[in-house]
Amino acid sequence: MAEKSEQTDAPSPYKDLTLPVMFPELHTEDEGGANTFSSSTCNPNLWNMLHAAETRWSEQSQPSNGNGAEVSVGAGETVIEALNMERQIQFADQKQEFNKRLTKTGRRSLSRSLSHSSTDSYSSAASYTDSSEDEMSPRDRQQRSSKGHQDFCIKNIKQADFGRREIEIAEQEMPALMALRNRSGGEKPLVGAKVVGCTHITAQTAVLMETLSALGAQCRWAACNIYSTQNAVAAALAEGGFSVFAWKGESEDDFWWCIDRCVSLEAWQPNMILDDGGDLTHWIFKKYPNMFKMIKGIVEESVTGVHRLYQLSKAGRLCVPAMNVNDSITKQKFDNLYCCRESILDGLKRSTDVMFGGKQVVVCGYGEVGKGCSAALKAMGSVVYVTEVDPICALQACMDGFRLVKLNEVIRQVDLVITCTGNKNVVAREYLDRMKNGCIVCNMGHSNTEIDVVSLRTPELTWEKVRSQVDHVIWPDGKRIILLAEGRLLNLSCSTVHPFVLSITATTQALALIEIYNAPEGRYKQDVYLLPKKMDEFVASLHLPTFDAHLTELTDEQGKYLGLSKTGPFKPNYYRY
Repeated sequence: MAEKSEQTDAPSPYKDLTLPVMFPELHTEDEGGANTFSSSTCNPNLWNMLHAAETRWSEQSQPSNGNGAEVSVGAGETVIEALNMERQIQFADQKQEFNKRLTKTGRRSLSRSLSHSSTDSYSSAASYTDSSEDEMSPRDRQQRSSKGHQDFCIKNIKQADFGRREIEIAEQEMPALMALRNRSGGEKPLVGAKVVGCTHITAQTAVLMETLSALGAQCRWAACNIYSTQNAVAAALAEGGFSVFAWKGESEDDFWWCIDRCVSLEAWQPNMILDDGGDLTHWIFKKYPNMFKMIKGIVEESVTGVHRLYQLSKAGRLCVPAMNVNDSITKQKFDNLYCCRESILDGLKRSTDVMFGGKQVVVCGYGEVGKGCSAALKAMGSVVYVTEVDPICALQACMDGFRLVKLNEVIRQVDLVITCTGNKNVVAREYLDRMKNGCIVCNMGHSNTEIDVVSLRTPELTWEKVRSQVDHVIWPDGKRIILLAEGRLLNLSCSTVHPFVLSITATTQALALIEIYNAPEGRYKQDVYLLPKKMDEFVASLHLPTFDAHLTELTDEQGKYLGLSKTGPFKPNYYRY
């Protein structure tokens, strides 16, 4: 009896283990608040092993000179073995459940969340597709929508459901376009309009295209940038019946082929152009000049494209009216300034994971885009230099606290170079040769001509792809620079743009199309025009309810005093906001 009592009183080998921390689900609390094992909460296999271990402990424990029992190594190992088995059981159960979820949702659908790390841009570049589809050019593959539509060329029509969700999210952040769509009611001011477009194909552009369609227009679309297309969105548009010719990662040949497919259909002749960068307008001038006999007008939204239009007008070669959307206040201030102020950081973070604090940055150009980029980087703690050719913009930069320099004065020391000019060869090869090792080079202007990328494609330099839209260009001595998006537009190649800002621009584009298409004969001549001030104010007013903002109204007396109508316009055309 005494021997049995000694065995009963032997200490448990696992009573001092931190099991409540390691396996809290195995414990319950007794009335005294102490942790105890429960067979109802413990895995049956573990429970049986622990019970056997405790029995073996009692049998193998021996008194040691009256100082208590020695712990048997075999019993202790059994407990650890039991705990390890529980871990394996739990891991196996979790793995089995994980595999079940993959089976239900599809393994490729999970890749989207995994690919949206800093190593990839926010787009549908490779999401939802398998390797065999990625290797084949969309031009070599005939696709068909669920309704039999096949007048399109995109990456993969199977991505349409994912793209539709992206569009639905964008609609919630684009109040003015949705209001324009809803206000039209039974009126369709674009009935008979055949709009050929060349813009970034994103979820926000899709909302614009579907709005134009709701207003009565027929649309055919290509991408203005080879890297900015969101493939899933393009698929959703194709599934919806739109003729879209674009995919992320087009070659230069693909780019022009897609534009040509938009305009070369014999049974469909466009009568309106919506362009971003002037490439579509240039292609029609070059290949199909007679088409301008049917075209009523051009709407252009970029600095580069507007510059080309003014050149054509000055040379007397512009044969239709053109609307300069880029210099409308709503586009210039909100898209160029506020949008770039946020998207520059987003694009750099997603592509490089760079830390901005303390970095030396040079921003080439202090227009609205340059102002936004400079302000954002300064707020993050960067030391910002500015280059500028315009003395007025240069003085603004100085008054805003930036040091105005020439590029050759700082090119050896800066960590980041950003171009925002819309010009050509702003960062020439001589500057690229003098940059420090690891310098990041990127462009926030529309055109890919600002950085002399062509000069970098020489035998003595090595190109090393790091991730999507990120390349190392390596010199013979081992120095390397980090080139983003091959010198193309950073924010739409390496990230995305907030739909609320694009709602402002897209609404301005839609109103410009409506204005030119419905204008009586003779209102607009063969020249470049700004959007009427009244329309600019209307676009702004459509976005104010988002902020629960309340406009103050002029009294009759105040309006008379200022010589203004109570309903606007409130500023003369020469006013600079």
